[in-house]
Amino acid sequence: MSVPQTIRLLLAAAAAYAIVVVGIPAIGAWMKPGTWPVVPVHLVRLYLFFIVVVILLYAAADEERWRRVRGELRFFFAAPEVRIVRTAAIAAISLAGGYGAYDAVRPRLEAPSELRAIHPAPPSSFSIGGKMYELQTLDNPLRADKAKFTSHVKAGEGIYFKHCVFCHGDKLDGKGHYADAFHPPPANFRDVGTIAQLQESYLFWRIATGGPGLPREGGPWMSSMPVWHRFLSETEIWQAILFLYDFTGHAPRTREP
Repeated sequence: MSVPQTIRLLLAAAAAYAIVVVGIPAIGAWMKPGTWPVVPVHLVRLYLFFIVVVILLYAAADEERWRRVRGELRFFFAAPEVRIVRTAAIAAISLAGGYGAYDAVRPRLEAPSELRAIHPAPPSSFSIGGKMYELQTLDNPLRADKAKFTSHVKAGEGIYFKHCVFCHGDKLDGKGHYADAFHPPPANFRDVGTIAQLQESYLFWRIATGGPGLPREGGPWMSSMPVWHRFLSETEIWQAILFLYDFTGHAPRTREP
């Protein structure tokens, strides 16, 4: 018994989807035992789009194959003898789509699995490359440079969109391409509870030292923040900080007298 060409294409699409959502994480788990990497939902949607396009191109590349696909689809949607199967399939797809829409918007009131300090307590001082920084007296040296302030913000914009946009998003709202893969999610800089409550020296410490720089006594932090001082200069970090405040319209918290 020959398997209909349309069924073959659907099975190929399902297999490709399974490779993306299960196969790739399985390879990651095999390479690093004890973990199960998550493919960001944005990438899953992108891969699914390309899977559909490739399968359609494959079906249309051969005239005989395309004729069979069209004939099978015409038979499924018009033939009286498959009316019951057709109705059941349409109902199942409609119910699945309705449940998916409901599941996406239904309220979830589960308690957090663990407590998390939003703003970890910083150290009084820290060292980078042999240079010591005192957070109690540290200020952004570029903020006072009024003549070059705009150029510093523009440079910070380029740094952000080259290095930070993938997690924190193009709107600085914590909804970047990879945001769904992280728990807890990246910080939403537009929220008044984040950088608007912090001094610039605090941001410099968090960005420069990343997740590994967080104090051990408050862990586990589960922060995916890279150690950015390994990739950015001190000036570049300060420029990125200027951009964060300029873009969001927040003002950094001033040091209390």
